[in-house]
Order: sequence, then structure tokens, then C-alpha cells
Amino acid sequence: MQLLRLAPDPDGIALAVHGGAGDRIEPLNGPDAYHAGLRAAVQAGERVLRAGGPAVDAVCAAVTALEDNELFNAGRGAALTTDGTVELDAALMTGDGRAGAVAGCRTVRNPVFAARAVLERTPHVLMVAPDDGLLTEWGLEQVPNSYFVTDRRVRELERVRSATADGTRHGTVGAVARDAHGRLAAATSTGGVSNQLPGRVGDAPIVGAGTYAADGTVAVSCTGQGEYFLRGVVAYDISARMSYLGASLEQAVRDTVAAKLDATGGSGGLIAAGHDGSVVIAFNSNAMFRGHLTDGEPATFV
Repeated sequence: MQLLRLAPDPDGIALAVHGGAGDRIEPLNGPDAYHAGLRAAVQAGERVLRAGGPAVDAVCAAVTALEDNELFNAGRGAALTTDGTVELDAALMTGDGRAGAVAGCRTVRNPVFAARAVLERTPHVLMVAPDDGLLTEWGLEQVPNSYFVTDRRVRELERVRSATADGTRHGTVGAVARDAHGRLAAATSTGGVSNQLPGRVGDAPIVGAGTYAADGTVAVSCTGQGEYFLRGVVAYDISARMSYLGASLEQAVRDTVAAKLDATGGSGGLIAAGHDGSVVIAFNSNAMFRGHLTDGEPATFV
């Protein structure tokens, strides 16, 4: 496992993003394009936080930037199902316990906004395939499903079907933040796994599995093989170890990855922002795209 711990920012803010983890990741458009995409996401969230905005706005801004970038597996450029279409999942949770999530979205341009609408405009937590009328009522931009489909993902689907694909077949984007008032938030968005069955849902939109936030402990967003994160309730397990065992953020992450991923054969990673403003990034896969603030500046890794 690789693990990085970042000290709290002098301004009291914290921000980290991820753009997918896997056994092998090759930047098909060259690493510079991925660095630029991750940097844009970090900067989008940072602008919110530096202006005194809430953590929830920061993570939504960061994830939106990644959803709109076709290099990442969320929004445009997401992975394709067995029938060649795109189904999108997303979740948003704030440290005060509120959460919203969507699964199987086919027309909403930015699924993280749909998750936020569930959080703010309904009494529910998770909605599957919200209909177009409801999305219109929520004021969300809708696009044809073909908008999400890119030539790169079509070729990837063909490789997966012919059993010649590598670890680029899955991925997720996400962000975690602590604002200057000490509030935490986490958001995660994904197109799932290339060649997945229609209707498959991974960990990203499941509160506690791929996304979790609690102001007294931590905000977490996960990426990797979703079924393992679902079975291990990975995001919540980190918070529970901090709350019930008094573990530090770093130790909680180490122990959770060891028990819930290493021990079960699962692969992936996570980003976590602690209640004290510290950040931990960890993954047991060969690589994870990620970005964060370091000494007040965006740093990205591909």
C-alpha cells in the first residue's frame, strides 16, 4: 500500500481529488492532459474554499470539472455497458449527516448535481434513474446518452470484449474537502466498469461504501473495484475506527485498507480529509490519479 499524509493548511482548508485507480493505468492522451484535468479540478475546489465557501460547494465544483473532462470515467467519456450505453452514478455527503445519491442516470450531464438535488430537494438518499421530468424540475442540464460516449470508450469496450483489456477498464472520480469553518464533505461520481451489465451499481453512490462524511471524523471518497468497497463498507469503516477506537486518520486508513481490501483481494484507493484538516491518500493498486493542495498549491500525480 502507498500512503501519503498531508499536514493541515495554514488557512484551515483541505482539498483532495482522485481520477481513478487500477492495477495498471496508462494515460492514453499523454500524462500532461491528465495532470491538467486534475489541476483544473483542484483549482475549482480551491477557489470555493479560498473565498470562504462551504466544503459541499468545493467538492461539487471539483467533481464537475472531472465529469466534464472526457479523459476520466465520469460524465462525458464514462465507461460503456455491455449494450454500448452509459449509466452514471454519483453521491454527495456533508459532514452534518445529509446525503444524496443517484444511480443509473442516462441523461443528466453532471450526475453530482443530481445527487445534490436528491440531498437538498427530496426526503430521500438514493434514487435510481430519476426520470427526465424530475431532472427538468430540478433545473438540471440534460443531454442525449450519446453525449457521454466517446471513441476511446468504444475502443476500450471492444478490447474488454475480446479479453485484451488492461486495468484501465474501471475508474471513478471524487473529491473531499474541509472548509475554513471545519465542515467536511465528500463527493464521488462514476460511469462504473467497462462492459458491465446494464443496471450494475458499484460503491460510488452507496453511502458508507464509496462515499462518506462526518464532521467529527473524516470525509472519504473511494475508487477501484467497487464490489470490494461495497462488501467492506470501506468509507464508513475509516470513520468508525476513528470514532470508536480513537484511531488517527492515518492509522484508520491503513487498517481499513489492510482488512477490507488487502485481505480480500480488492484493489483501489481513497482520499480522506480529516476533521483537523489533515489529508490522507492511500491505494494498494499499482497507480491512482490524484491531486491535492500542498503548501497552498495544486499538486497532481498520474
